[in-house]
Amino acid sequence: MSLAHRHRQPELMDDPALDPVEHRRALAGLARINSLSGSAKVLWPALRKLARELNRPLRVLDIATGSGDVPLALRRFAEKERLPITFAGCDLSEVAIEVAKRTSGDVRFFTHDLLNDPLPSGFDAFTCSLFLHHLDEPDVVALLAKLRGANPRLILASDLLRSRFNLAAVWAVARLVSRSRVVHVDGPLSIRGAFTVPEMRAMAERAGLHGATVGAKFPCRMLLEWWGG
Repeated sequence: MSLAHRHRQPELMDDPALDPVEHRRALAGLARINSLSGSAKVLWPALRKLARELNRPLRVLDIATGSGDVPLALRRFAEKERLPITFAGCDLSEVAIEVAKRTSGDVRFFTHDLLNDPLPSGFDAFTCSLFLHHLDEPDVVALLAKLRGANPRLILASDLLRSRFNLAAVWAVARLVSRSRVVHVDGPLSIRGAFTVPEMRAMAERAGLHGATVGAKFPCRMLLEWWGG
């Protein structure tokens, strides 16, 4: 199948009827992949910069947080550099939030329907990882516009980058680091449903994120970065 155009298909992880045991196993596999690929490291430089600019603690909400591994890793970075940052994470999945709360520490996790409910208030920055490729383009634009409408200082969205090399790499890595059938099936589907840098840049512009930068990040990722007023 050609990757010249996006081909989004329903992923097993998106099924509300997914067996909770399989869901937890998949979340663990994704957390390992995030750790090995440095997902939090992609987000950290901009958050560190903003934290150093503010004269008060930085408040960050990680949306579609899954098992919460990314904000937990970011919290460790903040603690190591002694930066005053508070983190929270939200997700539609009750199973994911249940898993996240087991190792939450001082990170607050809660269920939330991002697409249909108002955004929680009081946050300076929004982050998300490996979420936008689960959505149709109009929903991506609507979500980015919704985040912008909350008047944050910073929006960071890290996601997969669609390419033949990344398809092969994700297929292989999914099988090396996880025994989860969900991860094995959803990994290649995620690449086929992912965006390219120009596609993501165009959606950011349509959402009103004027001046946003979008660039490739090793491995297999790209990062959308937008600074507000």
